[in-house]
Amino acid sequence: MAGNKKFDETLAQVAQQIDILLNDNSVPRNVKTALEEAKKALSENTEYSVRSSAATYKIDEISNDINLPPYARTVVWNILSMLESVKE
Repeated sequence: MAGNKKFDETLAQVAQQIDILLNDNSVPRNVKTALEEAKKALSENTEYSVRSSAATYKIDEISNDINLPPYARTVVWNILSMLESVKE
């Protein structure tokens, strides 16, 4: 059960990072759409690895978007790194 708590905390941190980008006016709309889909995937009632993989897929799509501000790209990479740590 301790592992679940750790994963819950990690996914909560990821959701917070996503919210920061969603509330940023300099982040392009297509990126925000992908982030919203990733956040939705994180809240699904499935295994941690499934949620993490779905969110990773969505966020990875936008990680190299040329319109993404440099600092936002760093946040996206940080999110991807956190999602990688969520394995069962």
